[in-house]
Amino acid sequence: MPVSTTLISNNRIEIADVLRGFAVMGITLIHFIERFSLYSFPEETSNFMMFTDRIIWDSIFFTFSGKAYCIFALLFGFSFFIQDNSQKEKGKDFRGRFAWRLVLLFFIASINSALFPGEILILYALLGYVLIAVCRFSTRTVMAIAIVLFLQPFEWGQIIYALFNPQYTGINAQFDAPYWEIVNVAQKEGSFFEMCKTAIWTGNIANMGWMLLHGRVTQTAGLFMIGMLIGRGRIFPYSEKNIKLWIKVFIIAVIAFFPIYGLIATLPEFVSRDALLVPSILILKSLSNLAFTGILFAGIILVYYLTKFKNILHQLAPYGRMSLTNYLSQSLIGSFLFYNWGLGLYKYTGITVCFLMGIGIFLIQFFFCHWWLRSHRHGPLEWLWKKSTWIKIAKE
Repeated sequence: MPVSTTLISNNRIEIADVLRGFAVMGITLIHFIERFSLYSFPEETSNFMMFTDRIIWDSIFFTFSGKAYCIFALLFGFSFFIQDNSQKEKGKDFRGRFAWRLVLLFFIASINSALFPGEILILYALLGYVLIAVCRFSTRTVMAIAIVLFLQPFEWGQIIYALFNPQYTGINAQFDAPYWEIVNVAQKEGSFFEMCKTAIWTGNIANMGWMLLHGRVTQTAGLFMIGMLIGRGRIFPYSEKNIKLWIKVFIIAVIAFFPIYGLIATLPEFVSRDALLVPSILILKSLSNLAFTGILFAGIILVYYLTKFKNILHQLAPYGRMSLTNYLSQSLIGSFLFYNWGLGLYKYTGITVCFLMGIGIFLIQFFFCHWWLRSHRHGPLEWLWKKSTWIKIAKE
């Protein structure tokens, strides 16, 4: 089947796989320069390496941090719609099966979190139930709920409370720090068993605490819903109407991003009280990430459909189709490379070297995916998750 077609051979929407591949690539690069949540870097003596470290760190974080996960979350909601709609067309209700699918995801994510305490899939497994709750609501109702979630209602609650209570100092923004310190000790000094034991409990407390403090919980739930609406609106396949819509999304996202991003740096000059400043900055960062995600998301779609670069982006589709396999395997590889139980390279590798290692692992996974999918319809973990999802638990 030629590259120019919208659908690949098993009726998947290829642009969704391209976007998913782009997101996982970005997540991989961020994880590697962070050394999988192990923020302990060797002292750099070369001015050139200090320069490249700074450029790479700032560039990767500006492009992917908070945005790659947003794309991933949107596509999680989109995948739910595809599965739910497919079963609905057969006269079946997918919601119960999806609830079981989330249970399976929780166990998969728990294994991954023992290797890498900064993983996101436990949050997905817990929040995925909101899709069951809203999937039969009207599009307008789901959109309204998502917008409220994007506006970070808990942070607005803090701001309002602080305005009426001058003595209020705000929620401790470092709630998760002591837990991360315990995790970092295990990463630097622990055996494999000690690392797993620490990460599975303390690591998840630290990770969930961080996500709660940084608005990722409400944002992710909202993104799930928007992803579902993208599927409901049939706006991924190529059409003149859809192209015009994505152009509008791109323009609105560009217009929104720059003033919000600029306000983040400016606000501290005018608001000195932490109880007001901290939640305000969080709201602005969340909105700026959403706006930049819109730029990336719509931009990739437009480049894919309207330019000659489609053939290049097309190569990311197999990598995106095996996103679960790639996401989990990079946790195993990264923890082995950097943590004490493995090679302990955190002692020797700066940001530039970690970035090059991340590119290397991405390329290995990339070529493996192309090779694997020549003879298989699904990646190894994707196949296992699918088979386990549809296991005959009871007579249907």
